[in-house]
Parts: sequence; C-alpha cells; structure tokens
Amino acid sequence: MDYLGIDYGTKRIGLSVGDSELNFVVPIKAIHVTDKDSTVQKITEIVKLRKIHKIIIGYPINMDDTIGTKAKEVDHFVHLLKKHIIIPIERMDERLTSENVYDLRKRSSKNRQKLRKSGAIDSAAAVLILQDYFDRYHVNISY
Repeated sequence: MDYLGIDYGTKRIGLSVGDSELNFVVPIKAIHVTDKDSTVQKITEIVKLRKIHKIIIGYPINMDDTIGTKAKEVDHFVHLLKKHIIIPIERMDERLTSENVYDLRKRSSKNRQKLRKSGAIDSAAAVLILQDYFDRYHVNISY
C-alpha cells in the first residue's frame, strides 16, 4: 500500500512517499505554499498520480500534550483536504521532527539557508513522520 507523508508548514509543505509492503520511505519535492486552494490541488494531484491509499500528516502537539496554534492549523488543513480527497488521513505526533532533521543537516551542510528554502528539510521531516508511523504501527507485517 502506498502512503503520502506530509510535514505541514505555512511556507512549505514537506512530502514523502512510502510503500508499506517494502517499509521504504523517500522524500519527494516539497510544495511551496502560495495559497491553500492551489496547495490542496497539488496534493490531490499527487494522490491521484501516485495512487496513494493513505495520508499521514505530522501533528505538532505541544510538549505539554496540549493542542496549540500549529496543530489547529493542521486540523484546518486536514479539513480542506478531506473536501477533495476521499482516502484516509491520519495525524501523527511529530514533536521535534523538523528540528531533528534540521540539526542533522546543520552538522553536515555549510549551506543551511539553501536547504531550508528548497524544502529539502521539510521533505526530510515528512520522511521521518511516515517512517515513524510505519515503525510505530508495524505497518509492514508481510513477513
């Protein structure tokens, strides 16, 4: 089964695709957000082209387990997606995912600003979100 991982942001949306049977996740090109409608349309196209069966979106719960402004933005975005996409969409706790990716890349890259603007960090975060989902819920149980 094919999955789409999403790391939601107001400037960029990181994306990854994964195959649950192979337990394999790779980043794909991030979306640069211009407006919500075109962003939803782009994701809808990706879902159709790649024959995605389920979307896993990072859910930025606060460290004290409360739902803050960022999580409410994700809730609104999920609501918009559900108007156009009929496949299941699940939220996945993503606390510190983007920061962990940024820290890893920061140590190995001299051009951090370029990485951030390109969306590479956002898509790498989407990989971690989707891989964490596969690992946590043992999605690939095809032994």
